[in-house]
Amino acid sequence: MSDSVYSEINFHITWHTKSSLPMLTPAIENRLYHYLTHKIIETPGAYLHANGGIATHVHIGVSLEPNILVSDWIGKLKGGSSHYINHEVQPKAIEWQRGYGIVTFGTRDLKWVVEYIENQKEHHKRGTIHDRLERITEDDAKAAGEGR
Repeated sequence: MSDSVYSEINFHITWHTKSSLPMLTPAIENRLYHYLTHKIIETPGAYLHANGGIATHVHIGVSLEPNILVSDWIGKLKGGSSHYINHEVQPKAIEWQRGYGIVTFGTRDLKWVVEYIENQKEHHKRGTIHDRLERITEDDAKAAGEGR
């Protein structure tokens, strides 16, 4: 790969707790997001814009350089975060559902996506969620009438 690469590859990533159970309690939530922030910032070529969520799922807004294999990187975030929480915070506190949702977006939408992630609790409380950013399976898209 060239030493000089310019990229604007922005992702909105989400994943759920097992069976979408409300496992991300206030006691766990702060430690989880601190862990995710630290791991993302630690990744060369990863630029965190926001993370947040509600008791049943996580949202991350990030820009990644093209040399990062996204599926492996997300797997490490999920596995590492559950291991950390279950071994350092509270035993058997969280388990992640298989899979994840990922959507790319343009840089001009970055502010909007960050605000959406940072206000997750309010969006879910008011019912102002954006389906495209909440999906984790192809079945979710089909149910909304959007095939590929």
